[in-house]
Amino acid sequence: MYGSIPIIASEDSLGLYLKEIKKFPLLTLEEEKNLSKSLNADGDTDAAHRLVTSHLRLVAKISMGYKGYGLPLSDIIAEGNIGLMQAVKRFDPDRGFRLATYAIWWIKAAIQEYVLRSWSLVKMGTTANQKKLFFNLRKIKNNIHALEEGDLKPEQIAHIAENLGVTETDVVDMNRRLGGDSSLNTQISDEGDGQWQDFLVDESQNQETSLVVSDEMDKRRKQLYDSLSCLNEREKSIFISRRIDEDSKTLEELSQRFGISRERVRQIESKAFEKVKSFISRTN
Repeated sequence: MYGSIPIIASEDSLGLYLKEIKKFPLLTLEEEKNLSKSLNADGDTDAAHRLVTSHLRLVAKISMGYKGYGLPLSDIIAEGNIGLMQAVKRFDPDRGFRLATYAIWWIKAAIQEYVLRSWSLVKMGTTANQKKLFFNLRKIKNNIHALEEGDLKPEQIAHIAENLGVTETDVVDMNRRLGGDSSLNTQISDEGDGQWQDFLVDESQNQETSLVVSDEMDKRRKQLYDSLSCLNEREKSIFISRRIDEDSKTLEELSQRFGISRERVRQIESKAFEKVKSFISRTN
């Protein structure tokens, strides 16, 4: 569907790849709309190729933010490109968004799922709160000058939990998980009661269940994307900053950006949330 796009043969060829994707021209708003409509109406593969290649730089830029997880950047970019292709396939220009705005969600989702699959031998938690913790804990620890290794202080735990809207128990658990993987062949005790791997249960879903879950997530993403059309620009910006962005903004940050009180930001966020819920309930 998407034609030939540049690939990264190895980490050594990353520089060549970044140079090559800069050759693809960016699209104007009108070009983007026309290409998207041509793709949706006629399955135009040339249109799909232009939409994808014009946004490869966006994928590379987002991918750079995930270098700290010890995974090959070439693999991260490749996963992000898959997310971009999914976004192009589902994009509707009549909703009032640019493709880049919509694609960011798909690109980050694809990369984050890859990181979560690959980062640890032991299955990481994949609830919304656990993902938020996984991808933001290091940054917040750096901001408050917390030690990289070892348990956090009670006041640090409380600060992180409040900022991310999670429980203190979740913070403690994720911080210990991020302390590094131990060998699964390590003896549990000196008495030889077995190895850690003996006590691991495969909780992964079977292929059929995974497909159902994937389809359901696609449906929910589309519903959320469609529902934002019911918000005005300020409501949309606050809702995205508070509820969607992985690096969610605080009430204080948004109050300064919009020149309103923290309470007013909270009210707008609450109102936007109710409008989104109402929109989705009407379309189900």
